[in-house]
Amino acid sequence: MRITRVLGGALLALGLAAGPAVADSPSPSASGDGSDGKAPTQAGTSFRTATEIEQGEQATASGSTGDYLYWSFPADTGQRPTVRATVKLPDTHGAQTWRLDVYDGLRRRQSCQYGADSRTTARGASSVELACVLRTVRGWSEPWANDPLPGTYYVRLTVADLGSADLGLPVSAEVRVDSKDIGGAAAVDGSLGKPLVPGIAVKSAAEKDGSKTAVLSSFGSDDGWSSGWWSDRWVWTAIGAALAALAGIGGYTLTRGSGRPSRVPPNA
Repeated sequence: MRITRVLGGALLALGLAAGPAVADSPSPSASGDGSDGKAPTQAGTSFRTATEIEQGEQATASGSTGDYLYWSFPADTGQRPTVRATVKLPDTHGAQTWRLDVYDGLRRRQSCQYGADSRTTARGASSVELACVLRTVRGWSEPWANDPLPGTYYVRLTVADLGSADLGLPVSAEVRVDSKDIGGAAAVDGSLGKPLVPGIAVKSAAEKDGSKTAVLSSFGSDDGWSSGWWSDRWVWTAIGAALAALAGIGGYTLTRGSGRPSRVPPNA
């Protein structure tokens, strides 16, 4: 049983050591609820001019029906982003269909795991609410796949169907992005060389030759992304291996007996 005590102590030490490592994984998720008064109050009109928002901020913008409103936000490995948008409509209007689309850093449209990303409002409705829960962001993917990868994501909000009389009416929108940390359950064996942040590859090349090149997004510093080989899946794998070893030792101890025969034969 001495071996059992040694393995138990090692398992406890492994758990204590792994706790801070998991907690210290950097993430570009944002600061609180955006109550510092610095949340954006306008939206971009294209991918290139998308307004940057952080997770946890509630951005607002004013526009007109028929406009395309764009925001961008960062999402890292293991996060499952949820994008919510509320559009406040004018007092008088006809039936309208609003749509919320999310694109990754390569401008590939990402499908919603669940949520109402398109809704039709009744005549005279005061507002419409949209939501899109994306798939969990992966650290690596096949080139042909459309899996969400770490980097910049774009939100596009627009009206998809309306009567000609409602075109150009003033509206206001609220957008918020939150994420649930899925952790090692979504970990894969691989990582990107760089997150999908527009301009980051150009910036890296420019830093080597000393030139100055504009970067389309400011998300993600050199140490601001947690993509890599480490995840808490390694911790659970080590714990499972240690428990399997303990079970093997316990089973062997129970089945081998005392090591002496139950009956001593008489002396010949």
